[in-house]
Amino acid sequence: MLYDFLKQQYGENEPIIISELKIEGVSNNTLRQKIKKLTDDGFLKRYDTGIYFIPKKSIFKSGSQLPIDKVISSKYLQDTENPCGYLTGIMFANQIGVTSQVSMVYEVVTNKASKDYRETTLAKTKVVLRKPRVAVTKENYRILQFLDLLKEIDQIAEVSGDELAKRLIAYLKAYTLTFSDLEKYLSFYPDKIYKNMYETGLLHGISA
Repeated sequence: MLYDFLKQQYGENEPIIISELKIEGVSNNTLRQKIKKLTDDGFLKRYDTGIYFIPKKSIFKSGSQLPIDKVISSKYLQDTENPCGYLTGIMFANQIGVTSQVSMVYEVVTNKASKDYRETTLAKTKVVLRKPRVAVTKENYRILQFLDLLKEIDQIAEVSGDELAKRLIAYLKAYTLTFSDLEKYLSFYPDKIYKNMYETGLLHGISA
């Protein structure tokens, strides 16, 4: 019955975070025992401590695996169906094309962080967790993600001048973000962010 429930709720190759799994009438201890039994019997696979998934049939002997990005998203970036965190640092800067550096460390800002800074691992991948400056919501997560990048753009960006401004503005336009959207949260950041906005040429290309 538990397997059928998990398959209906999560499907195959989707992270199952045990600490977030609640079943009416089943204690946490009983639930963990049942999860262990399903794992021992091959119905579930353990990804890391407290994280499991229903493996999809595969031609490979080792079976299907979970992508780390999917686990990061489920564990730190989503709270039920709403965003509660975002990627930051070099990894995000690389995604929007302002650096060619490739980071093997996931830097995550999330409401689920209990400390301002904490390092942990997921399946041997290093993850840095940070508390947000203001609670992350579905309305502001892209804004905060962009402002975090802008705060350290002078240290991260490998492009400059018009090319840098072009890529930053392209991101804002892609998500229809304006200066007014950013302005609501500027007070949570150090004054340096105003200098970076000016020096990148962002203020000349972003709509009010």
